[in-house]
Amino acid sequence: MEILKRSIAVFITIILLLSSASAQNADEIQKAFKSSYVNEYKANYSNALADLQKVYKADSYEINLRMGWLQYSAKQYSSSMDYYQKAIDLKKYSVEARLGFIKPANEAKQYDKAYEKYEEILKIDPYNSIANYWVGVYYYGARKYDIAAKYFELVVNMYPFDYDANHMLGWTYLNLGKTTDAKMLFIKALFNKPGDISATDGLNKCK
Repeated sequence: MEILKRSIAVFITIILLLSSASAQNADEIQKAFKSSYVNEYKANYSNALADLQKVYKADSYEINLRMGWLQYSAKQYSSSMDYYQKAIDLKKYSVEARLGFIKPANEAKQYDKAYEKYEEILKIDPYNSIANYWVGVYYYGARKYDIAAKYFELVVNMYPFDYDANHMLGWTYLNLGKTTDAKMLFIKALFNKPGDISATDGLNKCK
């Protein structure tokens, strides 16, 4: 019985020590994040990155995500994608990390990788308006207007007064020969952005 009591006491001591160490680590990480925000505000990205390097942990989703953003801000697009991918690997259902990855991928003109991430997002969140819109743009650019329409329609249904969705669905319908529907969409787009050149051009083509 005495041995059991000692074992329990040792176990409790270990737990308390681990909890204390964890709290200290959390405090250090919080300070590093705070300092990185200050340096980012000054556009001093190298120092902001250095702040986080001091507490970097490969298994920390939050640190990898933040490093991805700072590398993107510093125009280090390849490194940015690497950190965002690490964050994705740690949290496989993360939409925010995938949206983050897309920014440097586009800047690096690696559009196929960006498109892949949009497709991954739609598998996780089929109604994600950003992913639906840009996948629609992808198919519109490929002149697959019937497919593009499905993505734009979903966005318009969720955001009926959104300029971008109405504008792109208008052009998509115009290319599909649906001039009456296209006309209404261009009119709505012009309510949002009166005098917009592209929407006005589309509307004129419907007449």
